[in-house]
Amino acid sequence: MCFTSQHRFFAAMNIQENISLLPYNTFGMDKKARFFVRAQSDKDVIDALLFAREKGIPLLVLGGGSNILLTKDWEGLVLKMEIKGIQVEDCSEDEVLVKVGAGENWHEFVLFCIENGYAGVENLSLIPGTVGASPMQNIGAYGVEIKEVFDSLWAIERSELANRRFSWEECAFGYRESVFKSALKDQYIITQVWFRLSKKPQIKTSYGAIQDTLKELGIRQPSIRDVSEAVIQIRRSKLPDPAEIGNAGSFFKNPTIPADHFERLKSEYPNIPGFPAEEGTKVPAAWLIEQAGWKGKRFGSIGVHAKQPLVLVNYGGGEGKDIVKLSQDIQASVKERFGIALHPEVNFI
Repeated sequence: MCFTSQHRFFAAMNIQENISLLPYNTFGMDKKARFFVRAQSDKDVIDALLFAREKGIPLLVLGGGSNILLTKDWEGLVLKMEIKGIQVEDCSEDEVLVKVGAGENWHEFVLFCIENGYAGVENLSLIPGTVGASPMQNIGAYGVEIKEVFDSLWAIERSELANRRFSWEECAFGYRESVFKSALKDQYIITQVWFRLSKKPQIKTSYGAIQDTLKELGIRQPSIRDVSEAVIQIRRSKLPDPAEIGNAGSFFKNPTIPADHFERLKSEYPNIPGFPAEEGTKVPAAWLIEQAGWKGKRFGSIGVHAKQPLVLVNYGGGEGKDIVKLSQDIQASVKERFGIALHPEVNFI
């Protein structure tokens, strides 16, 4: 039997067809990919880009699938990022530079850092997803963001298939934002990330319930491991496990409003929480959603989580389009009541 070059290319890449994406997204949406391939090296990524170009189809990169909402089947190629590896590249008395493959599980990387005494990411324990997605989203929790420990990254440019190293400045980090979600959206695929971590921890416990949790555990002088375990305990108590209830964690970003707007709301709602931000006052989206009456609401197979209104959930068999409609209804409700626009943190596919 004769094979064309296209068929040989297809076989060598181990491209699969009509694959369910149910195991690859934490919302638990049972949508299919026309083509599916795993990437374990830069070459695999480039081959996937060439395949998609040859077929004239779009390419979707999946890491942990923890920040996406699938609304329909993907009529293109899904590239599952599985580039692994954690390597210490530079080490001094005070800090360490670590290179991490984009396909590494984020929480497993955090545990690696804690085991080795590398500080800076302990507050980001148990965040779902892969390392490659962390700078793209500038993930953050409990008073810490990725930009505080990020050094640089390697990414492959989609059209030219060329590797490029991005510095901290070039990533243009913002609140749950980076250049890869704005000016360079869908133009690069991140393959390696470098983090600069400290050997002399500066423990951060002032945000959220960390101090109270440490006190409950009887810990007065916490280590980075103690902070990590406190964060894990808090997250597990507040957030649903995607293995049990489909969700993508926080669905909306916390909005920042002008100071005068916040003061007007404060006069009407004395208990409204707010935190100083560069452009005004940051208001917890969870509080706004709960005050608007959405907490614990269920609509068939989907709803708003009973403990954390910032989390929209799929109880099983839900549709992405229904989650989108629910999110839009919540946005309209909050806008009408408080004059505040909520913006999704989750990416609609």
